[in-house]
Amino acid sequence: MKTSTFIFIISLIVLTTIDVNAQCAMCKAVVETNLEAGGTKGAGLNDGILYLMAVPYIAVLCFGILYYFQNKKKTKPTRT
Repeated sequence: MKTSTFIFIISLIVLTTIDVNAQCAMCKAVVETNLEAGGTKGAGLNDGILYLMAVPYIAVLCFGILYYFQNKKKTKPTRT
C-alpha cells in the first residue's frame, strides 16, 4: 500500500511540473513585448524573481543557525 501511494505522488508531481514549465515562455514573451514597446516592467519582474529566489535560502540559513546554537547549548562538555 505504501509503495503504490509513493508512486502515485511521484507521478502526480512529474505530471504537474510539465504544465508549470509552459508558463515561463509566456512570461518571457510578455516581458520582451513590453520592453520592445518601451516599458520597464521587465526590470521589475527580474527583481521580483531574484527576491522570491533568495527568501527560501535566507530562511534555511536562519533555521540552520538557530539549530546550531540550540544544539551547542545542549551539548556543552561537563567538567569532572
